Amino acid sequence: MATAATSFPSRDDFAALLNQSLGGENEAFEGRVVVGTVTGIENDLAVIDVGLKSEGRVPLREFAAPGQKAELKVGDQVEVFVDRVENSAGEAMLSRDRARREAAWDKLEKEFEAGNRVDGVIFGRVKGGFTVDLGGAVAFLPGSQVDIRPVRDVQPLMDLPQPFQVLKMDRRRGNIVVSRRAILEETRAEQRSGLIQSLAEGQVIEGVVKNITDYGAFVDLGGIDGLLHVTDISYKRVNHPSEVLNIGDTVRVQIIRINRETQRISLGMKQLESDPWEGASAKYPIDGVFRGRVTNITEYGAFVELEPGIEGLVHVSEMSWTKKNVHPGKIVSTSQEVDVKVLEVDGEKRRISLGLKQAQSNPWADFADKHPVGSTVEGEVKNATEFGLFIGLDGDVDGMVHMSDIAWGVSGEEALQLHRKGERVEAQVLDVDVEKERISLGMKQLERGGVAAGGGTGANKGETVTVTVLEVRDGGLEVQIGDDGATGFIKRIDLGRDRDEQRPERFQVGQKFDALVTGFDRSKKPTFSIKALQIAEEKQAVAQYGSSDSGASLGDILGAALKDAQSKTKK
Repeated sequence: MATAATSFPSRDDFAALLNQSLGGENEAFEGRVVVGTVTGIENDLAVIDVGLKSEGRVPLREFAAPGQKAELKVGDQVEVFVDRVENSAGEAMLSRDRARREAAWDKLEKEFEAGNRVDGVIFGRVKGGFTVDLGGAVAFLPGSQVDIRPVRDVQPLMDLPQPFQVLKMDRRRGNIVVSRRAILEETRAEQRSGLIQSLAEGQVIEGVVKNITDYGAFVDLGGIDGLLHVTDISYKRVNHPSEVLNIGDTVRVQIIRINRETQRISLGMKQLESDPWEGASAKYPIDGVFRGRVTNITEYGAFVELEPGIEGLVHVSEMSWTKKNVHPGKIVSTSQEVDVKVLEVDGEKRRISLGLKQAQSNPWADFADKHPVGSTVEGEVKNATEFGLFIGLDGDVDGMVHMSDIAWGVSGEEALQLHRKGERVEAQVLDVDVEKERISLGMKQLERGGVAAGGGTGANKGETVTVTVLEVRDGGLEVQIGDDGATGFIKRIDLGRDRDEQRPERFQVGQKFDALVTGFDRSKKPTFSIKALQIAEEKQAVAQYGSSDSGASLGDILGAALKDAQSKTKK
């Protein structure tokens, strides 16, 4: 009979022994990265022993880099993450991805804090950007951070190990944002800084046209871009850089300016050519006439190219003798060849003032040669103003008939009502002022009679002459001195001193009487007055036959004067 009792271990004792055999409690394994040994490879799974009572299986793809095959064999030591010590099947749940991710996060946090670059591979495309494998941790690469300039095709950058800059990290949310552009800009800045130090103003260098804008072209000088402004492409007018340059062209340029602080470089192509403005003053003397081509038209004039690189401005006031206040585009057209006269040359400011009308004959001078003063012209009434009529004449010039020269015997306002726009009329040339571009015409001067032969009037101011009535009008009488003398007009108010005498109807055509020449109008035709003659005769009679002390009446004085005049007539 046994006296001693046999002691068996309890469940807690067994658990303690198991934990001891595993090197610690089971809970210490879960959520940790441990080192295991590959004990076998079954199909696409790797069997890994991490020292637990059971092994775990991990897909082979978790051991391969993106786009590559896994190179794993039995006996390899690998790090895996223990999700659970045992699942429902009694196997350990292991993850190579989680192990790599945890290790990568630890490394990335250190690099992020230090501001260092990290290596990664772009392996996928997502909305708004791409996914990047950073040694196990997956990061987001925004589309705007792929390159300095927008990239149309990202395929050449996929599955290619390259550096990235970590912009943002949040381990709790598992969020990482990286940038490839920041690396390129930093590298480019270093290259630009080194390259810009090797360049000098005035240096001639070759470059490649990378971009073309409205104001110029950007030229790649081998890591740094320079601006070739449109005004520095050529001495001749260039409306748009695409007229001369194409993207990808290799061009020789000269460095004009370098701003080392902003790292901006200004380039020029025309500086490599000879300056056409050298000696321009001698080549294009003032008053010289040259043929050029219209290159540009503006509201204030037109630019005419005399030779490649030399343009002159024809101001709108110098474009036409007759067309005033007209847009230059209605006189000339782009690419039209025209003759111009040089008016002014400023070599320092590179300006030449040209005249288009000066290279053509002056229509006012031509008119004066063809139609001297006194000649008769015919034209159409272009316009009626408050002071006269404008008549269209030969040579596309206008002449003006002042309202006082439209008709005899009526006021200027009444004379203006006698004619309408579009009516064809005849007029006499009274005066031509070529400098002021004015032609004075008269219409009433073409009415009956005219000045005396030889251009004289046949009378002097203040002289008493005998006239013959040519025509009776409501406004007065058209009369003529003698039978072939100058014609003139006597207004109604000048037909006598009394109102009863100021009636034109009391005269008849052919009737002769004496009148006083009171003056001459603009066309040098005499004006007469019976009233003025009467007043002059009364003054003479008073002076000869009476005085203030004689006591004689005005009737007595005029009677004596009349008898004296009659006796002289009989003798």
